Amino acid sequence: MHKEGSGLNSHTLSPASRAGSADYSSVELGVVCPMANERTTALNFVTEVLAACAPFGFKSVTFFAVLDRVSHDGTLELMRELGQAREEVRVVWAPENRSVVDAYLRGYREALDSGCEWVLEIDAGYSHQPADIPAFFEKMSEGFDCVFGSRFCAGGQITDSSFKRKVISRGGTFLANLLLGTKLSDMTSGFELFTRAALEHVLACGIHSRGHFFQTEIKAHCQSLRVAEVPIHYRSASDSVNKSVLKDAFRNLWRLHRARRGAGAGAHGAPRVETGKVR
Repeated sequence: MHKEGSGLNSHTLSPASRAGSADYSSVELGVVCPMANERTTALNFVTEVLAACAPFGFKSVTFFAVLDRVSHDGTLELMRELGQAREEVRVVWAPENRSVVDAYLRGYREALDSGCEWVLEIDAGYSHQPADIPAFFEKMSEGFDCVFGSRFCAGGQITDSSFKRKVISRGGTFLANLLLGTKLSDMTSGFELFTRAALEHVLACGIHSRGHFFQTEIKAHCQSLRVAEVPIHYRSASDSVNKSVLKDAFRNLWRLHRARRGAGAGAHGAPRVETGKVR
């Protein structure tokens, strides 16, 4: 399935029949990656992300490592050293951040201000796998505005995560699709790729959530765009879904639902979503 319509993608590439067959040489790629206390994995992770991007021959690739006062294990110093050694790595120090959402938003703006035409969002610490990155580029080359990683479409998987987290993610996706008219298989994933125009559209719509629900909010803002999903392997040992996070999610979900009803269902017709299985 796929979303019909012209979309926003100004960098539509020749469809790829297999990895590497499209021409990406006109695209400046930005990778936005908020980091906290990842000292033990940061170097290997950044190296693997850049290695996954290299075969596609982008005009440029910039890795934006966004850090703030939550980081206190030396990750900041380590990334600054890496930034001096590798020109692709740019460290963004954002002590003003007050939530995880602020870190992502700062990274988005840094990428846009730097002229990036595609922006890939990925979490550090191997909760998202660098090996899954090529599927995003291959799908985007077909002319989509956004490509979302999904743990629940064919080929997707979750490991090292509690039953509670899985229930919350699946339940949140079901409820969001029901109330917002979306049709994604995973409404809470944070592994995604945007064109510049699509990300600017999302930011113009505004992000109100201060918790992880902002990922769902982003996807709701993309309903009018051409979107696709690709399977990802998600790993997380954290069970940190507290009452305040859930309260933020329900409050903002209801706000978006009321806005959708107020605008009229016809103005927010749910897009059909193409799901691409990794070859």
